[in-house]
Amino acid sequence: MTLTTTNTLENTRIVEYRGIVHGETIVGANIFKDFMASVRDVFGGRAGAYENELKKARETALAELAQEAKKLGANAVVGIDLDYEVIGQSMLMVTATGTAVRVDKGGTV
Repeated sequence: MTLTTTNTLENTRIVEYRGIVHGETIVGANIFKDFMASVRDVFGGRAGAYENELKKARETALAELAQEAKKLGANAVVGIDLDYEVIGQSMLMVTATGTAVRVDKGGTV
Protein backbone atom coordinates (compact mmCIF):
# COMPACT_ATOMS: atom_id res chain seq x y z
CA MET A 1 0.00 0.00 0.00
CA THR A 2 1.47 3.32 -1.08
CA LEU A 3 0.89 6.16 1.41
CA THR A 4 1.71 9.78 0.58
CA THR A 5 0.96 13.29 1.74
CA THR A 6 0.95 14.50 -1.87
CA ASN A 7 -2.23 14.56 -3.97
CA THR A 8 -0.64 12.60 -6.82
CA LEU A 9 1.95 9.90 -7.32
CA GLU A 10 4.69 10.81 -9.76
CA ASN A 11 4.53 8.84 -13.03
CA THR A 12 1.50 6.93 -11.76
CA ARG A 13 -2.09 7.37 -12.91
CA ILE A 14 -4.95 7.38 -10.40
CA VAL A 15 -7.69 5.33 -12.05
CA GLU A 16 -10.34 5.45 -9.33
CA TYR A 17 -11.13 7.34 -6.15
CA ARG A 18 -12.52 5.01 -3.47
CA GLY A 19 -13.30 7.49 -0.67
CA ILE A 20 -11.97 9.24 2.39
CA VAL A 21 -10.26 7.02 4.94
CA HIS A 22 -9.00 7.67 8.43
CA GLY A 23 -7.12 6.11 11.30
CA GLU A 24 -6.91 7.29 14.89
CA THR A 25 -5.14 6.31 18.01
CA ILE A 26 -5.11 7.68 21.52
CA VAL A 27 -2.15 6.99 23.77
CA GLY A 28 -1.42 7.89 27.34
CA ALA A 29 1.94 8.38 28.95
CA ASN A 30 2.37 6.76 32.33
CA ILE A 31 3.50 8.64 35.42
CA PHE A 32 7.13 7.44 35.18
CA LYS A 33 7.45 8.76 31.64
CA ASP A 34 5.82 12.03 32.76
CA PHE A 35 8.34 12.34 35.59
CA MET A 36 11.32 11.62 33.34
CA ALA A 37 10.08 14.12 30.75
CA SER A 38 9.77 16.83 33.41
CA VAL A 39 13.35 16.09 34.57
CA ARG A 40 14.56 16.49 30.97
CA ASP A 41 12.61 19.75 30.69
CA VAL A 42 14.51 21.12 33.69
CA PHE A 43 17.97 19.89 32.64
CA GLY A 44 17.52 19.97 28.87
CA GLY A 45 17.68 17.18 26.36
CA ARG A 46 15.09 15.27 24.39
CA ALA A 47 12.12 13.45 25.91
CA GLY A 48 12.84 10.08 24.32
CA ALA A 49 9.92 8.29 25.98
CA TYR A 50 7.45 10.78 24.53
CA GLU A 51 9.13 10.65 21.12
CA ASN A 52 8.76 6.86 21.08
CA GLU A 53 5.08 7.08 22.10
CA LEU A 54 4.46 9.67 19.41
CA LYS A 55 6.15 7.51 16.77
CA LYS A 56 4.10 4.44 17.78
CA ALA A 57 0.88 6.47 17.74
CA ARG A 58 1.63 7.84 14.26
CA GLU A 59 2.48 4.38 12.92
CA THR A 60 -0.72 2.93 14.40
CA ALA A 61 -2.90 5.67 12.89
CA LEU A 62 -1.30 5.18 9.46
CA ALA A 63 -1.68 1.39 9.69
CA GLU A 64 -5.39 1.78 10.48
CA LEU A 65 -5.76 4.21 7.57
CA ALA A 66 -4.10 1.72 5.20
CA GLN A 67 -6.28 -1.13 6.46
CA GLU A 68 -9.45 0.90 5.89
CA ALA A 69 -8.26 1.79 2.38
CA LYS A 70 -7.57 -1.88 1.62
CA LYS A 71 -11.16 -2.75 2.66
CA LEU A 72 -12.35 -0.28 0.03
CA GLY A 73 -10.24 -2.00 -2.64
CA ALA A 74 -7.64 0.76 -2.82
CA ASN A 75 -3.94 0.21 -3.40
CA ALA A 76 -2.80 3.70 -2.35
CA VAL A 77 -3.78 6.63 -0.15
CA VAL A 78 -3.02 10.17 -1.29
CA GLY A 79 -3.32 13.54 0.40
CA ILE A 80 -2.63 12.18 3.88
CA ASP A 81 -2.92 14.70 6.70
CA LEU A 82 -1.65 13.94 10.20
CA ASP A 83 -3.17 15.78 13.15
CA TYR A 84 -2.01 15.72 16.77
CA GLU A 85 -4.21 16.73 19.72
CA VAL A 86 -3.60 16.68 23.45
CA ILE A 87 -6.51 15.32 25.48
CA GLY A 88 -6.52 16.09 29.18
CA GLN A 89 -3.20 16.11 31.00
CA SER A 90 -1.38 13.16 29.45
CA MET A 91 -3.35 11.72 26.53
CA LEU A 92 -2.35 12.21 22.92
CA MET A 93 -4.59 11.61 19.92
CA VAL A 94 -3.10 11.14 16.47
CA THR A 95 -5.44 11.20 13.48
CA ALA A 96 -4.52 10.36 9.89
CA THR A 97 -6.91 11.12 7.02
CA GLY A 98 -6.51 10.72 3.28
CA THR A 99 -8.14 9.67 0.04
CA ALA A 100 -8.15 5.99 -0.87
CA VAL A 101 -7.41 5.45 -4.56
CA ARG A 102 -6.67 2.74 -7.07
CA VAL A 103 -3.59 3.46 -9.14
CA ASP A 104 -2.35 1.81 -12.31
CA LYS A 105 0.90 0.29 -11.08
CA GLY A 106 1.55 -1.50 -14.35
CA GLY A 107 2.18 1.55 -16.49
CA THR A 108 3.29 5.11 -16.30
CA VAL A 109 1.54 8.30 -17.30
